[in-house]
Amino acid sequence: MNIREMAEQREADYLSPYASLSRNSRGREREEPPCDIRPVYQRDRDRILHSKAFRRLKHKTQVFLLPQGDHYRTRLTHTLEVAQTARTITRALRLNEDLAEAIALGHDLGHTPFGHAGEGALNEICPLGFAHYEQSVRVVELLEKKGEGLNLTWEVRDGIRNHRTSGHPSTMEGKIVRLSDKIAYINHDIDDAERAGILSEEELPEEFCLLLGHSTRERLNTLIHDIVKNSYDKPDILMSPEIAGAMQGLRSFLFDHVYYNPEAKQEERKAREMIQELYRYYNRHADRMPKEYLELIHQKSQPQERVVCDYIAGMTDQYAIDRFAEIFIPKAWRG
Repeated sequence: MNIREMAEQREADYLSPYASLSRNSRGREREEPPCDIRPVYQRDRDRILHSKAFRRLKHKTQVFLLPQGDHYRTRLTHTLEVAQTARTITRALRLNEDLAEAIALGHDLGHTPFGHAGEGALNEICPLGFAHYEQSVRVVELLEKKGEGLNLTWEVRDGIRNHRTSGHPSTMEGKIVRLSDKIAYINHDIDDAERAGILSEEELPEEFCLLLGHSTRERLNTLIHDIVKNSYDKPDILMSPEIAGAMQGLRSFLFDHVYYNPEAKQEERKAREMIQELYRYYNRHADRMPKEYLELIHQKSQPQERVVCDYIAGMTDQYAIDRFAEIFIPKAWRG
């Protein structure tokens, strides 16, 4: 046995019967020789971690656009918090931690600059539509490595595509990431909103805090323990009705008081208009996009509208602003 095969045997000996074993993966779209050290999901995790799209998440909005402070979450730190919560739950349930981590690290790779404001802007203007979860799959299947993609396993791609609220992941690990995403953003968005002065802990509905807790630490502890308690040795990932209801109630409260808060979101209109102007410009002047995107159109027969979305969705907040300024803002005459 080599090191990978021994690791796969340890999975088979220790993990729950409901776990996704690495040796049982449905595989990759393109066959390739197995690694002699790493099982397939660990290898996928590493590929995502080393991707350009993953590194760009550090300069993409989570909730607050271009926040002036070192402690606000970005799309990258959100992703890391999702991964940590998913790993904690997965390990407690004796499921495949490598698979859960790979899905978590990849779930937002296709997110636009300026968070959901950018996503909504592209979905509104592009006739083909735009959704960040589908774009995340497109990133790993096509856009990374100059059109080659990362060639990830079916299970990781399924988990990425189905991490949204209405998604239906095919693996237990994917179901954990889907819940971990909500647990992470509900709690860290409260923390960021308090830091921004948008709301205070005392303003949170007491009916939900009595069940979940009165701090980020208490709420995380309650939610994670509830999932582990209700899912242990069961073929599904479950929450108690009371805790699930309180989490959904707190999420709805955040939509009303943070995500749609006019003070917190006053710059989003500008961001949406900027994204749409960039879309119109590059759709008229596709030749101004980098060579790798032109190759998608001319060599891989990808629709131009989709490739324009690929280019814009891959931008960081500041890069989008810089491109807009370069294209639309007059420069001073220096004759």
